Amino acid sequence: MDRTDTNASARGFTLIELLIVVAIIGLVAAIAVPGLLRARLSANEASAIGSLRAISSAQTNFASVAGRGGFAGSLTTLARPCPGGSSPFLSPDLSSDPSTKSGYVVALAAAAASTPGSNDCNGVATETAFYATAVPQSVGATGQRGFATSGSGAIFVENAGTAPTEAEMLPGGGGTPLR
Repeated sequence: MDRTDTNASARGFTLIELLIVVAIIGLVAAIAVPGLLRARLSANEASAIGSLRAISSAQTNFASVAGRGGFAGSLTTLARPCPGGSSPFLSPDLSSDPSTKSGYVVALAAAAASTPGSNDCNGVATETAFYATAVPQSVGATGQRGFATSGSGAIFVENAGTAPTEAEMLPGGGGTPLR
């Protein structure tokens, strides 16, 4: 065998070099994955907060335009336009009750202290108060905190992943408003 044949067979990576490269890639992945998971949880929580803000705004618009001062008792009611209108009060991604969006279950109901109000533009009874919640589908996997809002428009947070109760959201109720 001459010298040129030896150099031709020595080209490429050795097994040790390949194992080192794989180990480095594994180390980088081990460092990056937890950060990506935290970013996903944070994005899901931001989406849940946005959904509750959209519900609060939709309820305000509904009360002034269609509800004769009353609030919708469900997300499906907010997702319907008035007769002759083309725009619902809430986007289609929140049109079922409850709705699942970005790892959170979003729900709307009449508040415990609510009483039936007059009928809206579609003939559905309105409510004098509402309570909307957003809780993670799987605490720790799709979200860490639970959220809730009511007619005040303030969003409250519960770090355990459950929705703050209506009582916690009252003045002096001990709930934590979102800052």
